[in-house]
Order: sequence, then structure tokens, then C-alpha cells
Amino acid sequence: MGQADGRDEERPVHRVSVAPFRLGRCQVTNAEYDEFRRATGHDMPPFRIEAEFADPAQPVVGVSWFDAVAYCEWLSRELGEGFRLPTEAEWEFAARGGLAQQLYPWGNEPVLERPGYHARWLRAPEPVATAAPNGFGLYDMCENVHEWCADWYDPAYYAFSPFGNPQGPPTGTRRASRGGAWRHQIKIARCAARSSIPPEFRYADYGFRVACEPPKRVPATP
Repeated sequence: MGQADGRDEERPVHRVSVAPFRLGRCQVTNAEYDEFRRATGHDMPPFRIEAEFADPAQPVVGVSWFDAVAYCEWLSRELGEGFRLPTEAEWEFAARGGLAQQLYPWGNEPVLERPGYHARWLRAPEPVATAAPNGFGLYDMCENVHEWCADWYDPAYYAFSPFGNPQGPPTGTRRASRGGAWRHQIKIARCAARSSIPPEFRYADYGFRVACEPPKRVPATP
């Protein structure tokens, strides 16, 4: 986890173990978030009515960390499973898609050489799953919108992060986020890149995807 020649908060590179988990193939979409809002009466995100952000297949944006957690709690009640936001460690493991210490989900090739790079993200995020997935079958990792993580953020956390299932520091003022975003000059982030904002903020390039524990094994009938 991390990058030796990256920014200060990405060092030191350190080995991490994460327990088995599941992660959404795609970022949560407008259509999925609308279903949550209709069921719960939750507030509409501030950008939802703007034409550039209205496609049901686009990732929902303008959601705070608290909004994302509320969605996970609702989905858990609906489906009877423990949905939540991923930790930073889980997210980075998933983003790499099995390619250890490569810069991007596809390897080390520069982002500007990615097929279709210059035609995408002109005014808003793209609909989800419109580019190739990574090695784990996950779409839009490191691109499209920033994704909220469960952890509090500390730029020095890697110096004392535990080996097993790191959860981030116990307290803080900012929540961690990962991935690139449509409105940045460079639209795709490195797998190791870290970011953060206060949890109540709602930005037009912030969304999320859900994590969940693996399904429980049902004992075989004798």
C-alpha cells in the first residue's frame, strides 16, 4: 500500500492484509440513489436537477459522507446484509486489480494514452461502466468521481498503520476519499493517491460505491 515516489501522505510503502470483502462493481448511480430517496425521504443531492448530472446511469454526486452512510444503512435493511463504505486499504487493494505496485488499475501506461481519454469527462462524470474494468472486474476505479471511504483521514497514518485490516485513525476532522474525478486537470488518479474533505461537504465530483462482507457459507446438508 502506498507509493515510494508519491506524495508525503502516500509513504512509507507498507504491506497490509485485508479480510475478504465484496465491493460494488460500479459507483452508486443516480437511479439507485433515487430509489433510496423515494423510500426514505432523504434530501435530493444539490446537483441532481442540473442537466449535466441528470442521467440515471451517471454516478450520483453532491452526496456528503453522511449521505453515503445513510444509503448503506438503508441498503443493509432492504437486503439483509451489512453494506458499508470501504476502508482506504480495501479500496486501494480493489483498485489495483491484482497488479501489485503498479501506478494505475491497468498498469503503468500514462493516463493520456488511455483509449478515449480526451473525449471523456468534458462537463460531468460519464455513465458508469463505459470503460474497461480492472483485473477484479471493477469499473471506474481511480476515475469519474472521488469515492468516499469509511476512514477518518490522517496524512501521517501510514507511519503507524497496523498490518491487519487498517481502519484509519480513531478521530479526525476530514474523511478519506479515493480515486480521480471528472473536473480535475488530470482525470485519472494513481491507485495510491489519497484525498480528503470534511464529511459534511457536498461536491459535484464526489460519489461513492458500497462494500459488503462476503456471503455467509451455509453448511452442506448431510
